Amino acid sequence: MSYLFTSESVSEGHPDKVADAISDAVLDLVMAKQDSALRCACETLVTTNRVVVAGEYKGHLNDQEVEQEIREVIKNIGYEQRGFNWRTVEITNLLHGQSADIALGTDNFGAGDQGLMFGYACNETDTYMPSAIYYSHKIVEKLTEVRKNKQLPWLGPDAKSQVTFEYNDDGTPKRIAKVVCSTQHSDDTPIEVVRSAVEEVIRSILPGKYVDDITEFFINPTGRFVIGGPDGDTGLTGRKIIVDTYGGYSPHGGGAFSGKDPTKVDRSAAYMMRYLAKNIVASGQAPWATVQISYAIGLAQPMSFYVETADAVQGRLLTKWIESNVDLTPKGIIDRFDLFQPIYSSTTNYGHFGKDYLPWEKIDLF
Repeated sequence: MSYLFTSESVSEGHPDKVADAISDAVLDLVMAKQDSALRCACETLVTTNRVVVAGEYKGHLNDQEVEQEIREVIKNIGYEQRGFNWRTVEITNLLHGQSADIALGTDNFGAGDQGLMFGYACNETDTYMPSAIYYSHKIVEKLTEVRKNKQLPWLGPDAKSQVTFEYNDDGTPKRIAKVVCSTQHSDDTPIEVVRSAVEEVIRSILPGKYVDDITEFFINPTGRFVIGGPDGDTGLTGRKIIVDTYGGYSPHGGGAFSGKDPTKVDRSAAYMMRYLAKNIVASGQAPWATVQISYAIGLAQPMSFYVETADAVQGRLLTKWIESNVDLTPKGIIDRFDLFQPIYSSTTNYGHFGKDYLPWEKIDLF
């Protein structure tokens, strides 16, 4: 029987993504020194005209450059509203030096924490990402584009999308059943204008083969979305981990990405797991692959590792091959992808996977 599956995404102006962007920008300030001795774990809270950053780092961070970077992030997103404005927002900086106890584990490139990470890939799209999350990202990315290029200047920075796919009996995508989108807009824009224009934008990016006469669109279902962003809702780093990964198609270990340097396996090992899964699928060995790994704090070698595909025997063979041929230690992952670089702000929005320019998206393993 056919079935429905739904994923969501959020725009760069969503309060949680504002927090993620600030955390990754602070991380990039540290990583700009391109020194493998540097460390950073930055958490951010945003609310009405207030930003609070906290966490720890090893290296040099100037309070003034941190504040300047935070204001630049908010400005680039487009927040000049009364309740959240890059010029007037109050910034509290609680960042401090790294714990000596944590440094014991990471200075020698042991895992920065215990935990488990998953990777996933499938052949539904040309990026080897699942369909619902792929098109959910496309919707909010396009809304940001038409807002910033003034095609729809009344749009605000905050938006959410949700796409429901109907799948065939064999698990292949059949059609888009429903699309939900809520987007911030100016107070003087009639809801009819919002709904019509936004649906037109969405239809322009969805493939005709998936949209039919009974595809349903729900645009701003409440009828009004003027107060948005951190003024409308508090945002925190790490609350959009399913948006950042596979939209619920794959299990998730629970660890967030943004603000963490690559010794934190929550981030770097998740990138490696995506690399492995994508290469398995891209090489034609399986239509989908799920990969899991786990670590103990301070230890370099993984506690466990496995590959799952539709063929259980193949999954075990791939597990053994990768364990024998790929360095899965934190340093091995960092070296493979050259992760002590200021690249992390480019990962914040529209998913950490499926972007060809990122090193863990390369197809070069088999």
